[in-house]
Amino acid sequence: MNRTRAIALAALLTLGPWAATPSVAAPEGQMTWAVHVSLAPSWFDPAETQGVIVPFMVLYALHDALVKPMPGQPMAPSLAESWAMSKDGLAYEFALRKGVTFHNGDPLTAEDVKFSFERYRGSSAKALHDRVARVEVVDAHRVRFVLKATWPDFLTFYATPATGAAWVVPKRYVERVGDDGFKRAPIGAGPYKLASFSPGIELALEANESYWRKAPSVKRLVLRAVPDESTRLAMLKRGEADIAYSIRGALAQELARTPGLTLKPVAGTFTEWVVFTEQWNPKSPWSDQRVRLAASLAINRKEINNAEYLGHGRLSASIIPQVFAFAWPAPAFPYDPERARRLLAEAGYPRGFDAVEVATDNTYGPIAEAVANDLQAVGIRARLRTMERAAYLNADAEKGFKYLVRVGSAAAGNAATRIEAFVISGGIRSYGGYPDIDGLYRDQAIQMDAKKREAILHRIQQLMHEKVMFAPIVEPAFLNGYGARVAEPSLGLIVGHLYSAPYEDLRLKK
Repeated sequence: MNRTRAIALAALLTLGPWAATPSVAAPEGQMTWAVHVSLAPSWFDPAETQGVIVPFMVLYALHDALVKPMPGQPMAPSLAESWAMSKDGLAYEFALRKGVTFHNGDPLTAEDVKFSFERYRGSSAKALHDRVARVEVVDAHRVRFVLKATWPDFLTFYATPATGAAWVVPKRYVERVGDDGFKRAPIGAGPYKLASFSPGIELALEANESYWRKAPSVKRLVLRAVPDESTRLAMLKRGEADIAYSIRGALAQELARTPGLTLKPVAGTFTEWVVFTEQWNPKSPWSDQRVRLAASLAINRKEINNAEYLGHGRLSASIIPQVFAFAWPAPAFPYDPERARRLLAEAGYPRGFDAVEVATDNTYGPIAEAVANDLQAVGIRARLRTMERAAYLNADAEKGFKYLVRVGSAAAGNAATRIEAFVISGGIRSYGGYPDIDGLYRDQAIQMDAKKREAILHRIQQLMHEKVMFAPIVEPAFLNGYGARVAEPSLGLIVGHLYSAPYEDLRLKK
C-alpha cells in the first residue's frame, strides 16, 4: 500500500511547483469537482438508490425530498413544510409546500409523492412496501401514509438517506418518457437542472433560479469523473478543479502542504468492512467461525487508518457507525497475527489456504490491498480484484461476488436500517442471514418501547460480533480538498453527509 502511494506521489512531483498554480482561468460562475467515481445514470433516479451515500451526491442537486437532512437538522422540512403522526401511530400526514414546481414547470403535488413512493425499488423497498398499507392523496398539497401496524422506524427509513423513497419525481413526465427516458433526461425539483451528461465522464448542471429555498449562488456545476487520485490532486493544483473528493495517504499530506489548497476531512456515517460471502457454505473454510475470526485479527486497522486517512478515521469493531442510534459498543478486534495463525491451525489450516480474491471498487483498492496483504501474512492467500464503482455496486447488489468483498456504506439511518440492508436474509446487500438474527429483527421492528427495542438491536449486534459475520476495518474520514476560488465548499455542513451539500449554499469568492 505504501509503495503504491509513493509511486503516485512521485508522479505528482513531476507536475512542477508545489504551490497551486492555475493553468487557465476558470469560467466565471462555474464550480468544478474532480469526483472519485464514474457517474452512473442510475443515480439520476431516486427510485434506484442502493443503500450507499454516493447517489445523494447527485440527488441533492437534481431532486428534492419531502424531508431530508440539512444543516443543523437531521430531518428538515423540505418539500413537506410540516408533518404529523396520528395518535395510534398508524398514519403520517405531510403538508406539502405550495408553489413548488419541477424543472419543466409542472406543479409538484401529492400525486407525485404517492407515485414516487409506489415506484421506489431501491434499498429497503420491500420493508417500506410491506409495512405501508396505502398512500392517500388527501388533496393537492396533503398526503397521508397509512401503516399496516405501528412501525417506530417509519420516518428513519422514509425521511433520511437510508433510502431514496422520500425523493419526489414528476409523475406525468416519468409516465410519458418511461424509466429509461427519465434516466437519460431527468427532471426534478432540486436547486440545479441537467445541462449535459457524458455517461461515466462528466455531468454539467445549471442553476434552478426558481428553487423554493433560494436561488443558487453558483450558476453552473461540473462534476468530472477522475478515478485516479493523483490526477484529481493535479487538477486541483492546476485550477482545473475547485474541489477534489477522496484524496488519501501521501497525496492528502501533499494537499495539506500546498499553498492555496485546503484539506477538508469530513466525518460521515461511514463504515467499511470485509464480507465473508461463503460463511453459509458448509464446504468452505469460511463457514468456520475460527477462520473468520482469524481473518479479522489479521487486519492492522491502525496502520490502515494512519496510512490512508492520516489518522482522521476511527477504528471500527462493527459495520454500524458508532454515532448511530441503537449502536452497540462492540469490543475491538485487536491486531493479533499470532493468534490468527493459531486459530487457522485449530481449524485445520496450519499452512493457510487460498481465499481466491478480495473484491472492491477501484476507489478503495488500496484499502482492500492492505487487507489482502495482512491476510497473506497469516497464510490466507487472496488476490485483489477491483472494479469500476457503478459496476461493482450492481454486482454486489446482485450477490455476484464469491469469497471476500470489501464493502462500505455511508448511508444515513440507525442501527436497524444498516442491519436491514446488510445483515438479515434478503437484505439488498446481504449475502445471507441467520434465523436467530432474522427473528430478532422482526421483533424489534414492531417494538414501540425504545428501551426494549434498543436491547433487541444490541443483541443482534452482539450475535453479529460473536458469529464474526464481518471483519470491520475502519470508520473512515472522507478527505477532500478545495482551491483558492472557493469561499464555501459546503463540505460538512450536513452532519454525516460526505459530499458538498446543500448545493445552493455553495459560494465562490468575489
